[in-house]
Amino acid sequence: MKKLPLSLLVLPLLVACGKNTPPIAQVREALPATFEQQARTNLYPGAEWSELSPEKAGINREKLRNLEQYLFPEKVDEQTRLGIRTDAFVLVRGGSIVFERYARDFHRNRKHLVWSVTKSFVNTLVGMAVADGKIRVEDSAAKYYPALSGGGKDAILIDHLLRMSSGLFWSEGYESSPLKSSVVAMLYTRGRNDMAAFAAAQDLIYQPGTHWYYSSGTSNILTALVRNVYNSPTDAPQPGDKFEDLVFNRLFKAIGMRYTTFERDGAGTPVGSSYLYTTARDLARFGYLYLHDGVWQGRRLLPEKWVRYTTTMAPAYYTTDLNPEDAKDNPGAHWYINVGIPERGQPAPWPDAPADTFAALGHWGQSLYVIPSLDIVAVRLADDRDTTFNKNRYLGLLKNILERAP
Repeated sequence: MKKLPLSLLVLPLLVACGKNTPPIAQVREALPATFEQQARTNLYPGAEWSELSPEKAGINREKLRNLEQYLFPEKVDEQTRLGIRTDAFVLVRGGSIVFERYARDFHRNRKHLVWSVTKSFVNTLVGMAVADGKIRVEDSAAKYYPALSGGGKDAILIDHLLRMSSGLFWSEGYESSPLKSSVVAMLYTRGRNDMAAFAAAQDLIYQPGTHWYYSSGTSNILTALVRNVYNSPTDAPQPGDKFEDLVFNRLFKAIGMRYTTFERDGAGTPVGSSYLYTTARDLARFGYLYLHDGVWQGRRLLPEKWVRYTTTMAPAYYTTDLNPEDAKDNPGAHWYINVGIPERGQPAPWPDAPADTFAALGHWGQSLYVIPSLDIVAVRLADDRDTTFNKNRYLGLLKNILERAP
């Protein structure tokens, strides 16, 4: 199986950014140096997750109750849809589900839209293509997605798309600015027939690799790029759709995600930015894959070091003047990490959580947290419509449930 090049293992992808490297001595990683060698349980779920009592998993039930009360407050106003509105919560420790609860008619087999948590699945599809030797993250994206050819866009690397530093114009506004929003236009109006093409057609306004900006458009470009790679007419003839096989057999079926739907745009490409529907239990399986460094039941699905690359700060994040909203969550490669930039006075976004915490996050409170040092995967699906829910408080309560730290 192909390994990532050395440039991805030490100060990942600074070379890819050319002369515009971040003015920080060391690009920060969320995971400790021993992550790949850490002993983890070899217990994987079969068709169903095994279940374990909180006490046997080393969890204090009284402290767990405090977490439950925060996630599921007694009084919820369904009229205004304000406050903390958790639809599903699943907690995995030691390879077993140790607690789960549902609300608002959701249950273990009912799908929930996970919004931008979908983006972390795009990271996985790219990683699998790297493992197959189909692409390298240092490659020009235009090599596999010709709509990015010309106008300086050939300089956009696959890495730049993964780290949301393509330099393409984008306006990621939803309720606050629907008329000027690129993402609203892509998802619902003029871009919906081919979302990747819409995103790729935007003007190049920054040198690739120098400016970080959250962009759902880049996720859809990546999804279309991987689809092109597997369904290229230059490939040897093979029955069926090889991209479909990658997504639904080699990923979803392989890790047992039986209740998952990936909605497509008008061009037939799954909407990698936003439109995955799945259950809390299925999403926990996805987190468990990353907790185990991309290995499932002894079989490596992602390249060695891919999770470390994924959980390393995006280099362009250091060179971008951030607004307060952008500084709330530290970006890796289509996942979020917990390291901060002390030199800039920017603390870790979740100070009450372990430093190795990383997450897939989505609109209206969707979250998948992976905490290797605590052997925890935590899924919360929600319908938050205000800012009541506090991620750091949640993670602090989650950490506090353990009788003792490992």
